[in-house]
Amino acid sequence: MSDVVEPNKNTGGRVLALTGGVGGAKLARGLAGVLSGSQLTIAANTADDFDYWGLRICPDLDSVMYALADLNDDVRGWGLKDESWRAGIAMRRLGGDEWFQIGDQDVATHIFRSQMLARGASLLDVTEKLCAGLGIAPSLVPMSEDKVATKVNTDLGWLDFQEYFVRDQCEPEVRGLAFEGIESADLHPAIVEILEADDLDAIIICPSNPFVSVDPILSLQGCRALLEAATAPIIAVSPIIAGRAVKGPAAKMMRELAMPASALAVASYYGDLLDGYVLDELDADYASDVAALGIEVCIAPTMMTDVDSKVRLAEIVLDFAAGITTRQ
Repeated sequence: MSDVVEPNKNTGGRVLALTGGVGGAKLARGLAGVLSGSQLTIAANTADDFDYWGLRICPDLDSVMYALADLNDDVRGWGLKDESWRAGIAMRRLGGDEWFQIGDQDVATHIFRSQMLARGASLLDVTEKLCAGLGIAPSLVPMSEDKVATKVNTDLGWLDFQEYFVRDQCEPEVRGLAFEGIESADLHPAIVEILEADDLDAIIICPSNPFVSVDPILSLQGCRALLEAATAPIIAVSPIIAGRAVKGPAAKMMRELAMPASALAVASYYGDLLDGYVLDELDADYASDVAALGIEVCIAPTMMTDVDSKVRLAEIVLDFAAGITTRQ
């Protein structure tokens, strides 16, 4: 691992982070601790979004938003800290669905979003308003304004992602994935703009599930072509450490999709899209195999347990990106 030089918050180009879920939200928080608000744009997966209790729920946008505001619950790994659950208890008493847990504070986010959307606001407008209310400086952008829904093919049949992930606790065996609506969905214009910008210094794929958090973004029309045409290096941080996902079903999915549950397998999956790849220290033995794919390697402590470790990893990733002078 090379020496780390802390980026200057007041100078330098822009950074685009592609993210979804808890692991990606952690690195997004680290990047926000290093870069100024005008430098950092975070593109979040919205293929997990769905309607529940008549409200529009955007789990990945909210995970990132709460992490950026230091309001996320690090113990549960999702939702808001210091949460209460009286609305869910009352819903159960009335006989309604309550398999998707919504805390009493969290429900305000979903009501606010649903009201604005019903009045004709865009999802970006809503997200910006929510972020402003929470004092968040970086730009948080939904991957698309068009609806895309992740569907999971399992041994029980096709399931909506939240049914598989939350209701069924990832227990069904995964046989395949599909993104309903992806063929007609456009990458958000705000993301297109930054990918085409002359001052883009780095594109970072956060340590999110490559199949259900990152692939929906990459599968949007024109996204891969824009990434390949960008002059900024593309760096991914492994979501797998020593054969295990830090959070979520990524490792289980890999095994069920006949892939090794390893950091190397994730690098191979992204393939020539990447210029650089960050391995955890526990996976240092994979460095030569990743390099053989034509991808530059950085070895770092990638487990993020507090704000300091999130910021430290962000510094390492940005320094690594700055050292990559030519695209593959």
